[in-house]
Amino acid sequence: MIKVDVQQIKQRFGIIGNNAALNRAIDVALQVAPTDLSVLITGESGVGKETFPQIIHQNSPRKHGQYIAVNCGAIPEGTIDSELFGHEKGSFTGALSDRKGYFEVADGGTIFLDEVGELPTPTQARLLRVLETGEFIRVGSSKVQKTNVRIVAATNVNLTQAVAEGKFREDLFYRLSTVPIQVPPLRERGEDIILLFRKFASDCAEKYRMPPIRLDEEARQLMLSYRWPGNVRELKNITERISVIEENRDITASVLRLYLPDLNIEKYPVLVKQDSDQKIFNSEREILYQVLFDMKKDVNELKKLVHDIMGGKMPIEVPEESAAYPHPIHTVRPVPPIQEAEAVEEAESLSLEEVEKEMIRKALERHNGRRKNAAADLKISERTLYRKIKEYNLE
Repeated sequence: MIKVDVQQIKQRFGIIGNNAALNRAIDVALQVAPTDLSVLITGESGVGKETFPQIIHQNSPRKHGQYIAVNCGAIPEGTIDSELFGHEKGSFTGALSDRKGYFEVADGGTIFLDEVGELPTPTQARLLRVLETGEFIRVGSSKVQKTNVRIVAATNVNLTQAVAEGKFREDLFYRLSTVPIQVPPLRERGEDIILLFRKFASDCAEKYRMPPIRLDEEARQLMLSYRWPGNVRELKNITERISVIEENRDITASVLRLYLPDLNIEKYPVLVKQDSDQKIFNSEREILYQVLFDMKKDVNELKKLVHDIMGGKMPIEVPEESAAYPHPIHTVRPVPPIQEAEAVEEAESLSLEEVEKEMIRKALERHNGRRKNAAADLKISERTLYRKIKEYNLE
């Protein structure tokens, strides 16, 4: 049976659903709220992690103090220390006056560090000092200052793996995760999916003064079986999109399929790979190499197809560099091994830069300039995307 306190919290913060794992997460947040223990909230992107720091703050003795939410992934690496800890006048170019950081402003309150896994290593060391001693130093200063701040952090990154790979400090991980809270993904919440759909459909209908959309039984089952990689955020976007676009208020499974990306992949076969070809990329360069490799493969298959159609009259042999990198080659002639390697290296350099720039530009267009969404689409951090945008002048 759900505790009364949990039910009241769900009503107060607009949380929809009765999933046991969700109720457990809310209950843990309520239990830890009266303490000053650090909390680490984990879960996939779009599950609603940002609500839990507010629950903790509003049910703590600090509720009358400042509550500041900081997206660590959205702040450029060169300025994040200044944002968090403040700076002294003249400490760097553009520092025209003294500035208080978030830890100074939120003294006596709560700071929510979203995407904490994106923090640079030097900043991780500064944050560890705040957690252990409550002390920090402004950028450009030598004066130690004290702060009394409750830290709640969140991440969609596997920090245990990040620690193993040397990307996140082990001591900081243990300090942040004194009390861990796991927010379940939408696909594991069962009937909550339908409850959330009805809520979003009702809100959209009220906002745009139209009847709410309804699902037939087959569409309902399709909703429950879909994996929802974007979680609650994706469900809300799709519900609003259907509400605005579809004239018929009764939504069938065939209509719903048009709005579920994973079930609509036949429209974009070139972007789809079989399970045996799926790969986890560890860097932008690996992604670009894979793109170039696929381009080479596609060119070879196309040439073979043309060769078969022409009845063998068209030669299919092409130099490796022209297959791997689609630049016009007017004459095919033997290339000495050293020159061939140099040509491939030069073509690779040009292709990598061009393909990377084009991928970033298209991702930004797809998401109407929203960098956080574009970065997630490209599977890179917002900080890396910010740097690439500057580098390629894509502002």
